[in-house]
Amino acid sequence: MANESRAEPFGMPVNQLTGSGSLWNRLLSQSFEWKLHWLLRIGVFMEFVGHGAFGVKTKAGWLPFFQVFAIPDDLAWRMMPVVGTIDILLGISVLLVPMRGMLLYMTVWGTFTALLRPAANQGWWEFFERSYNYGGPAILLALHGCARKPGDWFRPLKAVPHLSTEASLRYLLAFRIVVALMLIGHGGYGAFMAKKSLLGHYSAVGLNGFGIPIETWRAGIGFFEMGLGAAALFTLRPGFFLFVFAWKMLSEMLHVPARADGAWWEVIERGGCYMVPLATMCIIYALRRRGVYLAAENPSAPSSYLVT
Repeated sequence: MANESRAEPFGMPVNQLTGSGSLWNRLLSQSFEWKLHWLLRIGVFMEFVGHGAFGVKTKAGWLPFFQVFAIPDDLAWRMMPVVGTIDILLGISVLLVPMRGMLLYMTVWGTFTALLRPAANQGWWEFFERSYNYGGPAILLALHGCARKPGDWFRPLKAVPHLSTEASLRYLLAFRIVVALMLIGHGGYGAFMAKKSLLGHYSAVGLNGFGIPIETWRAGIGFFEMGLGAAALFTLRPGFFLFVFAWKMLSEMLHVPARADGAWWEVIERGGCYMVPLATMCIIYALRRRGVYLAAENPSAPSSYLVT
């Protein structure tokens, strides 16, 4: 995917809006590469600022991750604000002045923190669910390509390259994999992990008032989400990914009525899981405009234009 980034100097400037009319119309008129860049950029910003906020305010749930490295709890409490501050500064920096070096660090850090979950005996579902934490910055880095010389790692990204149809299809697959993993992972919380916090979420919106045990709701919704994740690997309908976006927004908002600690930071931290489905929609619509028919949608199209 990174080969297309060689054309970056000839791509579209990422920090300016072209066209005329209302702000919404101008946003819609931008190239889909520009939209991908900004969706991912905003998602990464939200992830790191939200995650960092928990470090600054400190969170008991982080203690097991420090214990993986035999770090005493008293030292871990003191380290949390440092870790959180770094995350917040990186999140703000990538929103204002993104650089390849930042995105590489964020990809490695996102993968590392996700792997801490199974390392702390919290299960692999946690790692899969956080696919957007490492997949988002990784895809954004791939979109611009790795640096050709050391100095390029710390040069601000000013233009997003144009993507060929073949490259677009590869990014489409990457986004669908991230969507599938995050849904399957989150579904595993309810279907197999029986995650206790989900009971509070579903009770907060009254699901325990229908005569069905709340534990049954938890398992049923978990299996439903796992089914959605599997479907993401096979469907190419934009409406499906719009539904995933809405589903994730609503399900993560349940932190608020459930009065979870740092509820709004929880919602913000999951910015990537909202942006990736939208990015997937952008690519599908862009392929349509190029006359590329997706076999799942139009099997009667000429075979030379079919994409499975």
